Amino acid sequence: MAAVRVQLLLSGRPESVSFARSVCGLLGAGPGLGTWPIHYSLKRGRLVLSSRPFPGASARLPLQRPPFCPFAALEERPRVPGAELPTDRGVDLGVAVILQSSDKTVLLTRRARTLSVSPNLWVPPGGHVELEEELLDGGLRELWEESGLHLPQGQFSWVPLGLWESAYPPRLSWGLPKYHHIVLYLLVISQESQQQLQARIQPNPSECSGTRGGWKSPTSGPAHVHPPADDPNHGRGQRESQHWNQVCPQALAATSGQVKVKKDWRAPQYWAGMV
Repeated sequence: MAAVRVQLLLSGRPESVSFARSVCGLLGAGPGLGTWPIHYSLKRGRLVLSSRPFPGASARLPLQRPPFCPFAALEERPRVPGAELPTDRGVDLGVAVILQSSDKTVLLTRRARTLSVSPNLWVPPGGHVELEEELLDGGLRELWEESGLHLPQGQFSWVPLGLWESAYPPRLSWGLPKYHHIVLYLLVISQESQQQLQARIQPNPSECSGTRGGWKSPTSGPAHVHPPADDPNHGRGQRESQHWNQVCPQALAATSGQVKVKKDWRAPQYWAGMV
């Protein structure tokens, strides 16, 4: 099996999670969105989760999954012959950074149209955590790779927000899952203003689309779970046109509540104002 990134304490010792198993289900989560408070421990390149306190655990984090999670659905129905999921893979570990400026805006980027997974969607910077990489270091690396932003030490603070069980494709009607992640959302608060940060943004064209530009008038609305994955009536064109507040899990919604969105119509970033 590949390097273990996500482990659960189910019988008193850390155990790796099979790719085909629902992490939320193994931790006793019920149906629906949640949230479920989970005890966690962050180690180098590894995340340990438990429904009960354990030595070395940090304070609890909310864990969520979409109500249409394919791994939950697979556990409720008989396996289809010839449609087996991998047995030599575990659950991967991802990190997403909610970068907040000193004047209370948060950065979201637009994925390139050419990407094979979730093209053209508005998302916070993030990606895989490398083996032996600290979770924060992984998040800051992804932030730099996708936006060109490097945050100097001592000029930011951070706190974990929550955990999200992610699958792609996101529902069984789109095919068997090819990816399975637990994503840790980090709130990183910079001492720089949105204008100062924006001036240093240089998007990676392989990750994001477009170029830098000016600002437009803000709109407002609550963050919520991406609805097209839960609605088979949405076509690809509709999925690609979704705004940022339709692709972020509840960790962001719980942080920002109602938000004001400043969108640069020429650039692959949103700055969403906290209110």
